[in-house]
Amino acid sequence: MQVNVVSLFPSMFDVLTTMGVTGRAHEQGKWSLATWNPRSYTHDVHHTVDDRPYGGGPGMLMLAQPLVDSINDIKQHQESTGPVILLSPTGQPFSQAKAQELAQLPRVTFVCGRYEGIDQRFIDRYVDEEISLGDFVLSGGEVAALAVLDATIRLLPGVLNDHQSALQDSFHDELSGLLDCEHYTRPEVFEEMPVPPVLLSGHHANIAQWRRERSLALTAARRPDLLEKAKEKGLLSKKDLLFLKQL
Repeated sequence: MQVNVVSLFPSMFDVLTTMGVTGRAHEQGKWSLATWNPRSYTHDVHHTVDDRPYGGGPGMLMLAQPLVDSINDIKQHQESTGPVILLSPTGQPFSQAKAQELAQLPRVTFVCGRYEGIDQRFIDRYVDEEISLGDFVLSGGEVAALAVLDATIRLLPGVLNDHQSALQDSFHDELSGLLDCEHYTRPEVFEEMPVPPVLLSGHHANIAQWRRERSLALTAARRPDLLEKAKEKGLLSKKDLLFLKQL
């Protein structure tokens, strides 16, 4: 996967190429990153990338032209930009399903806004999609882009040593979009708290049932909206529904 990022702070993305799962995958050539700074496409002494909004109001807006020139330069150096995605609080909420969709793309370009926003004319003409990380406001799109990329890159083929790690993540469709159950490791007793006995039993069917029930219970307690979606899609078994009724 070829990833392009248009950002005023390209060094923020060094963490993806140098650390953890994404850093190892980058070193192995499973994905590549190119950053494009709009300031590089300005022509005044101050490298101006923002201006006051028409109609008044607080803050500044990013100018359209440096962003357009960034996109055009990507097109000059690569076959295409792929889908151009703007990280924006007005976008569609990001989800695991969206990460899976992005992981299928050969290339993608993320645009990270700053200040109070971006001239709408750039969005109307050059942006294919807007993604939101949640109902809150960040100082810029970089942190949101980092989260989206981390969630996406780990799904690329061969990135995780154990393919089942991705399949068993919370929200994965094959697990009905539920929250993941709790997990335990050594020691067997920590600060007088033992590991649940079923996990020490070696009985795989009982362990699988315990994990499923804990997943259902946690989702019911913390994200009942996910349970409703799972019910609507017919992703819960009769056994699941009976357990939930007993809760």
